[in-house]
Amino acid sequence: MAQLRRDYDKFVDKGVEILVIGPEDEEVFKYHWEKNNNPFIGIPDPDHQIADLYGQTVNLLKLGRMPAQVIIDKGGYIRYQHFGDSLRDITSNQYVLKVFDHLNEESAPNNSGPVKE
Repeated sequence: MAQLRRDYDKFVDKGVEILVIGPEDEEVFKYHWEKNNNPFIGIPDPDHQIADLYGQTVNLLKLGRMPAQVIIDKGGYIRYQHFGDSLRDITSNQYVLKVFDHLNEESAPNNSGPVKE
């Protein structure tokens, strides 16, 4: 989450809302959230309901939940997803920001008018 904190302003500038889902119960989750002063939204998911909904995997030999990054557009559609194979397998912020740039380009209205032959 440190990388998300570091570049949080860049995400906000692109109109992105970050939600982090964690496996801890509410009390533990809140403690860590406040300790780290995270500026984005965090949701405890101790029963793995949200994780299961999005297909996040658990590997007990690798200490639990594997990282998952999912970009959901304003219409509720999954536009990008990455499921890590290890706790360090997290897509860089720079790459994710490029994905947002691409998605914003796709949704931008075509201001050039009709094509003339």
